[in-house]
Amino acid sequence: MTLDTTLIIIIITVIISLGGFSRPQVMNDLIFYPPAITQQNQWYRFITSGFLHADYTHLFFNMLTLYFFGSGMEKFYDAQIGKLGFLIFYLAGIIVSSIPTYIKHRNDAGYRSLGASGGVSAVVFAYVLFAPWSWFTFPPLPAIVYAVIYIYYSVYMSKKGTDNINHDAHLWGAAFGVVFTLILEPRVLDYFLQQITHPRGPGSIFLF
Repeated sequence: MTLDTTLIIIIITVIISLGGFSRPQVMNDLIFYPPAITQQNQWYRFITSGFLHADYTHLFFNMLTLYFFGSGMEKFYDAQIGKLGFLIFYLAGIIVSSIPTYIKHRNDAGYRSLGASGGVSAVVFAYVLFAPWSWFTFPPLPAIVYAVIYIYYSVYMSKKGTDNINHDAHLWGAAFGVVFTLILEPRVLDYFLQQITHPRGPGSIFLF
């Protein structure tokens, strides 16, 4: 049995996150810490921070979201980019969504963030372009409603600012997911508008 890329990403993320929960050194070495990038050229933190999470709830929420939306998108990106297309897209979402944060906090010794928010958000909003009315059993919501709630939660928590989670990355990740997908296949926009204005039930992923 061959695991799809989404499940492999989830497994690796869970393993690294659990390591971060139990070993502070793992958290310190991998977390998104802009000064370490600026002063010590630790660019790997752009990626490794996306495999860490603040707690079990944060980990569960992100991986559950990735599980629901990721598997449906793998064939599209693999067909467009190559065998590792979805992995490239996901990692690019993590990296690109962290760039604004890095620019803002590159010399801020008191700033740290972590989480798969950027990559997950990119996947969610790319999926919505293809199947906005797809329903999930948990929670029982259409994809587009789930996406709106996801972003609302991100904005709320970003303003609240009570944790080390980079909630702003949700917004930048969403923008990346939409723009990158439309660059790869511009026809997706017309398809999305048609789906939104003429809902036809649960919907499905349409691969160009």
